[in-house]
Amino acid sequence: MARKHLLSNIGAQPNKPTETAAKGESRVDYARRGASRSMMQSLDDLAENSMRVLEGDVVVSLDPEKLDPSPYQDRIGEDPVKDQELLEAIKEAGQHQPVLVRPSPDDSARHIIVFGHRRVRVAKKLGQKVRAVVKPLEEIAHVIAQGQENSARDDLSFIEKSLYARRLQESGIDKATIKTALTIDDTLLSRMLSVAETVPAPVLNALGAAKGVGRDRWEDLKKIVQAPAKSALALELIQSDAFIELEEGGRFGFLIEKLKVSRATKSKKQRPAEKAWSLSDDAVKVSTKDSGKAFTLALKSKDASRFGAYLSNRLEHLYLEFQRDGEGGSD
Repeated sequence: MARKHLLSNIGAQPNKPTETAAKGESRVDYARRGASRSMMQSLDDLAENSMRVLEGDVVVSLDPEKLDPSPYQDRIGEDPVKDQELLEAIKEAGQHQPVLVRPSPDDSARHIIVFGHRRVRVAKKLGQKVRAVVKPLEEIAHVIAQGQENSARDDLSFIEKSLYARRLQESGIDKATIKTALTIDDTLLSRMLSVAETVPAPVLNALGAAKGVGRDRWEDLKKIVQAPAKSALALELIQSDAFIELEEGGRFGFLIEKLKVSRATKSKKQRPAEKAWSLSDDAVKVSTKDSGKAFTLALKSKDASRFGAYLSNRLEHLYLEFQRDGEGGSD
């Protein structure tokens, strides 16, 4: 049976007609203004806290300066635009969603953030305490809670999730826990780790979160930079003025396009020089191909087999004679 909200009826008004506060203004509109709205918000907060107490979660107010970031970074950098939007929202209406923290094993006066880093940053800027739920989580539970919270919000890019997975693995977290935290299967986890491990770290740092760039495009980049020459070129490109001057959102497209174009601009191979002639009234027909690094000789006609065997048996002698005459020696 669903649990009834203990405070659901507090502040409810009798169903009897009353005069509106102003012409054309409904009772609901009026109740949402001024002190009435503040009172209703306080009742909502009280109701939320009461339900969390019943469920084992208590919302407390903590000093953001005493909250340490998660040891498992799941974002690349900060998003000033989203931080400002959240700041304005909290400044206007308060912090509705509490963050999740766990007690620090090293300092009883501090806590570690499981999720809600952005809300903590905003609280610091506003100089106010942050509303939080404290849970004594172990490392594995911390990882799962953090990963599933961010996966549910669907605002982590593919490369952020990939790097998060790699950090977890490097920290000794098993693959089963990583898959649970990110809600992914074996195949996707393998692809994420492959991209994070193959693309050079400086390139990953320069590209940033790459919002909007999905798995397929990252797979393309991974395949390209597997070639040492392409990897070296990528490292050069990210240091170029043209790359640095771009906004983060345009850097990935610029890089991969330049890497792909460089394939097509390779110098075309020269066609091998070909010659053909005959010996002794067509007793042996000779054709050769010279590509610079390879020389092919072909013999045809009635004496081709015997003459070819003769040449083969005398190749060493001919080569020594060739070296002695100096025609193929070094300058």
